[in-house]
Amino acid sequence: MENFEQRWIDTETMLRERFGKLPDMEGILFLIGINELGEVPGRKFSKEQKQDLMHIAVCKLLSQRGYYEFEGIDGDGWPHYMMVKKPEVENMAGQERMLKECIVEYFS
Repeated sequence: MENFEQRWIDTETMLRERFGKLPDMEGILFLIGINELGEVPGRKFSKEQKQDLMHIAVCKLLSQRGYYEFEGIDGDGWPHYMMVKKPEVENMAGQERMLKECIVEYFS
């Protein structure tokens, strides 16, 4: 992957400029989840729904690598994914690196 660190910095810069501050990893996942849900701005989410949104984001990101497949939208408009293969990452650092790579791909 060509200069991943620079591409990650560019993604962080874009997010900082767009939102006025740099969201942490949970914030980035939440934003991707909302984007995938396609919700109207201003809606309040419960703590459980925020966790669901981050899960949607992780599934969407990992679907770019073939780990998940989109199944469809439920009656409430929430996307659902099915795991097709388990990611072969052993540690947290590896998981974070893979998520960051997927986030860079998602926003490019």
